[in-house]
Amino acid sequence: MIDLKALRENPQRYRTGAINKNYDPTLIDRLLEADSQLREVMNQQQKLTAEKNEIGKQIGTLAGKLKKASDDEKAALSLQIKELQQRPNVIKQAEQELSSKLTPLETQRNELWLQVPQPADDDVPVGKTAEDNIQLDTWSPDWFDPSKSFQDNKGFAPKSHMELGEKLDLFEFERGVKMAGSRSYVLRGDGMRLHNAILRYAFDYMTNENGFTPMSVPVMVRYECMQGTGFFPSGRDQAYDIGNPTGEGDSLHLTGTGEVGLMGYHMGEILDSDQLPICMTTVSTCFRREAGAAGKDTKGLYRIHQFDKVEQVVICKANEQESRDWHQKMLGFVQTMLQRLELPYRLLQCCTGDLGPKNADMIDIECWMPSRGDEDDAGLPRGDWGETHSASRLYDYQCRRLNLRYRDKKTKKTQVCHALNNTVAASPRILIPIMEMYQNEEGTISVPKVLQPYMNDTQIIG
Repeated sequence: MIDLKALRENPQRYRTGAINKNYDPTLIDRLLEADSQLREVMNQQQKLTAEKNEIGKQIGTLAGKLKKASDDEKAALSLQIKELQQRPNVIKQAEQELSSKLTPLETQRNELWLQVPQPADDDVPVGKTAEDNIQLDTWSPDWFDPSKSFQDNKGFAPKSHMELGEKLDLFEFERGVKMAGSRSYVLRGDGMRLHNAILRYAFDYMTNENGFTPMSVPVMVRYECMQGTGFFPSGRDQAYDIGNPTGEGDSLHLTGTGEVGLMGYHMGEILDSDQLPICMTTVSTCFRREAGAAGKDTKGLYRIHQFDKVEQVVICKANEQESRDWHQKMLGFVQTMLQRLELPYRLLQCCTGDLGPKNADMIDIECWMPSRGDEDDAGLPRGDWGETHSASRLYDYQCRRLNLRYRDKKTKKTQVCHALNNTVAASPRILIPIMEMYQNEEGTISVPKVLQPYMNDTQIIG
């Protein structure tokens, strides 16, 4: 949720921000009109309240004069007092009429307010879709060069994770689909062990080495939590509902990321400035409908409805530079982890049209997946990057919706916190580059060294 005061002061910034994010800029003008109407009604209410308070004072003053007045003056003073005593009834009727206007106007304003996207930072490139994103940097281990084919790098033609998984009995789709429908799967044997190994390693890495507080959070949350974190109303079609989906009563929803629970943990609180920054991590099961993704990445483990994810969240003071610094730190944590896993990756600066409504900035990390991309002359995939992480800088957008604030130690004033989030590891998607990059010519898979302790020192799968 954007700062409404800032919107009133500089509406053009938000119109431009909406256009750059592919939103209708008239949304800004409709919000300003609704806000103006609501404030006018509230102003009239305040005037009536002030008048009621003044009436009591005026009656007291006239009553004092009445005691000292002559007989000729008493009649006029008594009439004035009588008229003033009748005025509250008129005011009450006016207040009732204003109150009947207030609720629908407030509802209209809040509905529009929740839809306004946060403008992207000025240094974010303007673009329409993900096709306009800009590569910032790449990293590869010494033994692999993504500019060359997999065969040139390793001396044999690659198998996809689907082929490897089937041969080594690591997962199964047919029975998963039988139980839960499309985009469902079952991990088996060493497939499940590898899945748990990457999650456990990522979780230990964030808590033991980087000092993040380990957290367990609900994956089934109230409507207020989804709305507060900005996943409703935008993105509403991606969530699974439990109970009443309207947001009234016992409305519950499955979360698509641990970010929702981590941010909701302090919802509605005023923190002490000494508590910040708050750095939390969780491992949770995530659920996404993948609405609008029909026919896209339908094979394998890339785009599925249920997965597990280690997520990192930081809540810090309302300072742009501090937010930017944390954004870089959080990206650094993931880069270090991927380098330890020896997985080639690239940093991708998302353009304005790919940020979504919440983010002032977002940088994706994509890992090299040999089974992706177009086929070469021999009918083998050329390989391509696939998204595995997204690091978002949101400033006060989520915290304003969640009413999450902190009290400044010096001024004693409250300010809205800033928030950031980033994937640490999402599995089984991260299994795709691990399996495909670590495959051997005989069809086995080498386990990355950092994961071997989490798999009972297993070095080879198969």
